[in-house]
Amino acid sequence: MHRDVKKSLRKVPLSVRRSFAVWIGVAQSEGPVGLRAARGFNDEALKGMWAGYRSSQLNKQFRVIYRVHADLVEMLVLDVTAHDYRRK
Repeated sequence: MHRDVKKSLRKVPLSVRRSFAVWIGVAQSEGPVGLRAARGFNDEALKGMWAGYRSSQLNKQFRVIYRVHADLVEMLVLDVTAHDYRRK
């Protein structure tokens, strides 16, 4: 997890933190394939300046933005954000 994610998580509602904990569990046990298969996360590839990153829905407003390295099953969580991808 990027160091700024811990700061971001302190500012989000408890329900979002709980969803993020479930997201982490799915990501650790099943990887990116499991995230795409889980209907509630609505996992999708991002476009434009965010090309190469993926987004999973934690609730209607909040998303987790992450990147998967193809050669390793390693995921870098970049941000938990209120669906405004222009911030970074």
